Amino acid sequence: MDRIDRDEMLQKVELESSWHEGRDRSEKVGKGRRLWKKVKYQLVEYHCLPNYLKDNEYILGYYRSEWPLKQILFSTFTIHNETLNVWTHLVGFFLFLALTVYTAIMVPKVVDIQSLQQLPEVLKNADLHKLHSELVSCLPALPQLSHLQRLKNDLKSSLRTIDSLPSLSCWHLLELLSSCFPQRLAHGNQTNRGVAAEVANTIASLFVRPIPRWPFFAFLSGAMFCLLSSSACHLLSCHSRRLAYIMLRLDYAGIAALISTSFYPPVYYSFLCDPFLCHFYLGLITILGCTTVAVSLIPAFQEPEYRAVRAGLFFGMGLSGVVPVLHKLIAFRHQPEAVYTTGYELLMGLLYGFGALLYATRIPERWKPGKFDIAGHSHQLFHVLVVAGAFTHYRAGLVYLKWRDLEGC
Repeated sequence: MDRIDRDEMLQKVELESSWHEGRDRSEKVGKGRRLWKKVKYQLVEYHCLPNYLKDNEYILGYYRSEWPLKQILFSTFTIHNETLNVWTHLVGFFLFLALTVYTAIMVPKVVDIQSLQQLPEVLKNADLHKLHSELVSCLPALPQLSHLQRLKNDLKSSLRTIDSLPSLSCWHLLELLSSCFPQRLAHGNQTNRGVAAEVANTIASLFVRPIPRWPFFAFLSGAMFCLLSSSACHLLSCHSRRLAYIMLRLDYAGIAALISTSFYPPVYYSFLCDPFLCHFYLGLITILGCTTVAVSLIPAFQEPEYRAVRAGLFFGMGLSGVVPVLHKLIAFRHQPEAVYTTGYELLMGLLYGFGALLYATRIPERWKPGKFDIAGHSHQLFHVLVVAGAFTHYRAGLVYLKWRDLEGC
């Protein structure tokens, strides 16, 4: 019995010893894993990166390297050398999304020209003296009473008298009507209020032509695609070699889309009355954009030594749009809108070109390596200039829409 009890005691001691050893081992493993996670998801320096993530040797630190997607998504709201690259274009995307919604809602839509047939009847029953005083108090830019009287007398036989009216901006008129009439005419006669609103809306419709909006929205779509794909590329490329390859191609496609669609509004609205030139220029810029995307699929295209080639290719693509812009300026040199839009397009080209120059030369970080790792390096400046250039082109697009809406073909 004594031997049996002694053997059992030894077995228990051995079991307890092995259990404690196992617990100590598991605690050490747990501590090691926690320490590895802390070290693994720390920012690293340039020399620690795998080759596919080495792009700019003048940015020395604050890199993310082969992080899991969960940690990458969280890094959207942390500080590293890609934070501003992500947010400059992400904010730009939401800006152009808001501009797209604003353009679709606030910019006057096409009004059926058949509504003009109702104008003589409306004016026939209107007291023009009272009507004019009410309209002018609300809308100072409205034509004089003599023009309204002449419109009432002559419109029954011809609509050509419309061309003799003073220039009137239907874009602002429609906006004023929605806010002005309910306030200024709220206490007036119900009939007069209805007649005033109907006359003013009909006058506004005189200046609207059925001009398609799709080229303008194509540009807005191209801008949003470029900005969103660029932001996603800078955020996700540090995950793995394969994902970096995919995101870089998507980024290049977005740049080509922005450049191509930027020329849709000027080409379409400038040569609206010449279908051959319109289709020729649109087809040419589209083919050039597709070719650029195809070239960007070549693996060697993303190598750091081809940085200048990448910048030059996209710069040359943008430079090709000079031909239709100059053609427009010569063909419509007497039109103020042609001069205004050309000024906007020159400014857009300067912003894009200067951004590409900074990107290719890696200024200012090449002057002081490591000083611009977080903020101020060339790629961030390039992003800001791209958003500024695209917004400049949006302003030019509004001028094109007003021009063609007022004058038609």
